[in-house]
Amino acid sequence: MNLDKLMSKHLTRYFDPSRTIPEETLQQLLRFLRSTPSSVNVQPNHFYVLATPEGKERLADNLGERFQDNAVKILNASHTIILTTRADVPDSHIEAVFTKEKADGRFPDPSKQELWESMTRDFLNLRNYGYKDLNHWMEKQTYMAVGLTMMAAAELGVEATPLEGFDPTTVDKAFKIRERGHSTTLLLALGYPDPEKVYTTPISRFDADELFTFM
Repeated sequence: MNLDKLMSKHLTRYFDPSRTIPEETLQQLLRFLRSTPSSVNVQPNHFYVLATPEGKERLADNLGERFQDNAVKILNASHTIILTTRADVPDSHIEAVFTKEKADGRFPDPSKQELWESMTRDFLNLRNYGYKDLNHWMEKQTYMAVGLTMMAAAELGVEATPLEGFDPTTVDKAFKIRERGHSTTLLLALGYPDPEKVYTTPISRFDADELFTFM
């Protein structure tokens, strides 16, 4: 990975509608997204991958009136992913996580699996009843997945632009997302930049001495 190149680039605001991500590249990126970590392996997400004009148009038409500037990004991108987060963690979900861990052999020693399950339940109870921030905590897992996936996309030569400009209520309704017990957290537009609209100006960040404290 060329970190120097990453540090000098802008996020893509204008996608080339004539270019489509090859299927093999897309599947590799989705495998990576599936592998991204989450705290206590809670896996709070469901991802809607919009690859067809109809899917992208449905999203663009339901962003909300004040967010129509993002519609062209979605329509011109090769793909857009709707990243959703669970509203809560019912017993059925956490039991499904534990069942999959057992099937995958994550903890070959049954006693370690039992200890892990006990610790996981205790931590989720702390988030739910102690900190009272369960949904916010899960949304942070979603943002972590997005950040890692953006780096993976760059490695594959694909541009990835996160979008927060949308009305979650209308997006959720358009895709029946809340029926799954989720809500939209973030959008990720994927594709290739319009060569005539690439930013070439330097990025602007605070100097290192303003950002880092060494102790």
